[in-house]
Amino acid sequence: MTSAGGGNFFEDFHAGQVFHHAPARTLTSGDSALYTALYGARFATQSSVEFARSLGFPSSPIDDLLVFHTVFGKTVPEISLNAIANLGYADCRFVRPVFAGDTLSATTEVLGSRENANRESGIVYVRTAGFNQRGEQVLTYARWVMVRKRSKDAAVPTAIVPDLPKAVAPDHLHVFAVDALAPKHRAETGGPRFFDDLAVGQRFDHADGMTVEDAEHMMATRLYHNTARVHFNAHSEKQGRFGKRIVYGGHVISVARALSYNGLENAFFVAGINAGRHVAPCFAGDTIYAWSEVLEKAQSHTRKDWGFLRLRTVAAKDRPCGDFPDKQADGSYDPSILLDLDYWVVVPRA
Repeated sequence: MTSAGGGNFFEDFHAGQVFHHAPARTLTSGDSALYTALYGARFATQSSVEFARSLGFPSSPIDDLLVFHTVFGKTVPEISLNAIANLGYADCRFVRPVFAGDTLSATTEVLGSRENANRESGIVYVRTAGFNQRGEQVLTYARWVMVRKRSKDAAVPTAIVPDLPKAVAPDHLHVFAVDALAPKHRAETGGPRFFDDLAVGQRFDHADGMTVEDAEHMMATRLYHNTARVHFNAHSEKQGRFGKRIVYGGHVISVARALSYNGLENAFFVAGINAGRHVAPCFAGDTIYAWSEVLEKAQSHTRKDWGFLRLRTVAAKDRPCGDFPDKQADGSYDPSILLDLDYWVVVPRA
């Protein structure tokens, strides 16, 4: 009998390999509504069609992270079905807006790999690109993932660790809005601080906490076609290192992004992700809090009415972030930290 859907193991990957992921996924207004139900994001352009139209969009664009998760999910059967953990991201750029009715597809190139010392797993480095139905690129990003080996004794390729940029240069970022934010719409955003009101070094405790439920993170992974066993299969994960399913790391990112509305209400869009680290696993029942710091400000090279903020958002579990938990004196993370994300957002200058 032939076994189907076994996925690739570490020894199956080699640099230069290209995967075309199927099937494509059409995003609808229903997907957007479900995404809002899962995370409660309140940014004005995704919440209000009329507000989005005031910026020159034909309708509300699909949330950037819903686009990211959908493209990511396309890659799971070939790249991370046998993953132990997704470890990080780099050089992520959102290239074009996506609207309800657009169909997304994805391809992935393997950049390199290296075996772990225990010879039971290894790290695979890949770059994925997402495309709409017209073949236009909407997203590109690199990530690295720890993947199990099929056999400890299996031969593996020579180690190649790609040199990935530490940050996306501001002149590689995009502003999707056609128009500036008109003064009459300032009050509709929900927040008083715009690009010129924010300063490098400024920190925000995003205050609210959100508890992750089993039903929610399972529904989210299904929404994204993310079939990684560590998220889906409670039976197999009873024998795993944690004895239970791990919440998809992107779920934590979306929770932190939704919480960041408190204080960063005018960070309408995610323009790029410079680096990201899932510091510790998240499980159902954990309550996520978050805080952010402004790392850098950059003027758009094409638009004088919009600017880019480089943010660092840190998510913690079961710990409010009024004291901004971070790394400890020895350089290790506070035990509560789940996520450390470095990314660019687009903010109007109005």
